Amino acid sequence: MSAASTVDRWTFETLDVRIDAGVLFAEISAPPMNLLGPELVRDLVSVIRRAEAETGSSVLVFSSADADYFISHVDLTQVAEYRAEAAKLTGEASIASLFRHLSASRLVSIARIEGRVRGAGSEFALACDMRFAARETAIFGQFEPAFGLVPGGGAVQHLTRLMGRARALEVLLSADDYDAGLAERYGWINRALPAAELEEFVSRLARRIAAFPAAGHAAVKDRVNAIALAPTEDFRRDSDLFGAAVGGRESQRRTAAAFDRGLQTRDGEMALAAILPDLGDR
Repeated sequence: MSAASTVDRWTFETLDVRIDAGVLFAEISAPPMNLLGPELVRDLVSVIRRAEAETGSSVLVFSSADADYFISHVDLTQVAEYRAEAAKLTGEASIASLFRHLSASRLVSIARIEGRVRGAGSEFALACDMRFAARETAIFGQFEPAFGLVPGGGAVQHLTRLMGRARALEVLLSADDYDAGLAERYGWINRALPAAELEEFVSRLARRIAAFPAAGHAAVKDRVNAIALAPTEDFRRDSDLFGAAVGGRESQRRTAAAFDRGLQTRDGEMALAAILPDLGDR
């Protein structure tokens, strides 16, 4: 948006966006636990589209209004619905395509993470250009393999490039939770910072970046992406594998068992990783 504009806030159902010195600060609020459902995907599409059209804005910072959950994961009861919302930006019914669009965008995107970020929530954070997390509270996980699934939103592509083969396999095949300190050492995030310092650090960094020419941001991202961002067809392949298997018998059986144990409830997911090895016993 232009510096002369008097509009400094955009409000959506699940996002509250304020604009400050060329930085769009987007706070996620999708009760009860920031599931990535059709409403949040619809609002992410709207914010990305609008931010890309605003020539005075070049940096987008995502945070959460929920101290326990950044983005939990996809809403497993509304897979077709959230995919349809993603298609409104990219033409493909795939959050992998939406997330890759964000990575390739001229916008510089930063995730400021507190609380749990698993599954597609982690994949959304990985799609952002940078990730900073609260050392005390941030928890990361890619639990899809516990349900017999390949992560469909880009985790395989990003984590392998960030961590290397062995650590990516550890993270994916264990389907376990990783705290911010270990996530930092593995390369999942840029830095783990004390929670009391996180907001100030990210805001200062975002404003510093926004003070430099946007054309330079786009050119640098283009060259870095040419080296480090997987091709569109690789994201599409992972998305197709997830979509084909999520309705399969084994995945459905384990998903039903997980719902019985509190999946997609605030209390049940506080220690989600602990129940995953037992889902096959149902």
